[in-house]
Amino acid sequence: MLPPAQRQIVELDEVPDKPRRFVFVLLENFTLLSFAAALDCLRLANRMSGRKLYSWQIVGENGDSVACSTGTVFNLDAGLEELHRDDTVVVCGGADVQKATTKRLLSWMRREARKGVAFAGLCTAAHALAKAGLLDGKRATIHWENQDSFAEEFEEVILTKSVFTIDGSRLTTAGGTSSIDLFLQVIANDHGEELASAVADQQIYSSIRTDQDTQRLSVPTRIGVRHPKLSQVIQQMESNIEEPISPAILARDVGMSTRQLERLFRRYLNRSPKRYYMELRLQKARNLLMQTDMSVINVALACGFASPSHFSKCYRAHYDTTPYRERGAHAARLSV
Repeated sequence: MLPPAQRQIVELDEVPDKPRRFVFVLLENFTLLSFAAALDCLRLANRMSGRKLYSWQIVGENGDSVACSTGTVFNLDAGLEELHRDDTVVVCGGADVQKATTKRLLSWMRREARKGVAFAGLCTAAHALAKAGLLDGKRATIHWENQDSFAEEFEEVILTKSVFTIDGSRLTTAGGTSSIDLFLQVIANDHGEELASAVADQQIYSSIRTDQDTQRLSVPTRIGVRHPKLSQVIQQMESNIEEPISPAILARDVGMSTRQLERLFRRYLNRSPKRYYMELRLQKARNLLMQTDMSVINVALACGFASPSHFSKCYRAHYDTTPYRERGAHAARLSV
């Protein structure tokens, strides 16, 4: 971290002849935080260095304006135009990324990628990159809520749970503040750790994460309970959705009896292990129904249900609707 007297201007040994240009592609319903965090890193890098190291352009499919997920409308600099080979495209995704990933966008991305243009995907935009084939054989990440559907649809992508990944000219983030972590790394790679630290200091961002950090909170933090054996069992459940493990085996693996495990879940989570496991499986099923084109039968199998009828019965009991109606209602909302 820089001492106070040196925080205004960071001297750089080498300054490029022209700024590195980032082209931000805003998809409909993009996440504002992810976009703003990335852009502000570039702005502060220019300010802290006293030089124009970076420039940017904000574009979108219609070339006029686009709304983020909060409803705020942003004016665009241009549409999907031809780029220079040394540009970096930053696709900004958010809610309903499947709908926002249009054929025109995919064609444009593939054309620019053939030139050698680098691509980044913020929040859910890894879906758009993968749909265009730009992540085949690459490591990538996406927001944890979209991980299940992404893994089912894009088997050729090496999906990680990191806050961000960099694999050659392909960069992806998990969303939210992970844009800061990625762009601090970009700045550090381009101009050194000193400048990146100065930018983080300006943002009052004291816990910089690397691509080795995972995006979700630990099990104890998420459930609000710090019991090591309970955490172990829940981790086992989350890792074995397609082929559920019986409570007896889960209990045995942590050195407990089935009755002790039952008491543990009742005490801390107010439900049985079987009920908690079922809720995990149904949550994954709901994500797959909303975010993929998988058949209801395949969703059922992916979530450990032996038959569609049993799946439908359990789903209705929990969500008060059937899987078919859930998907139909979601499709109707997207078409509005």
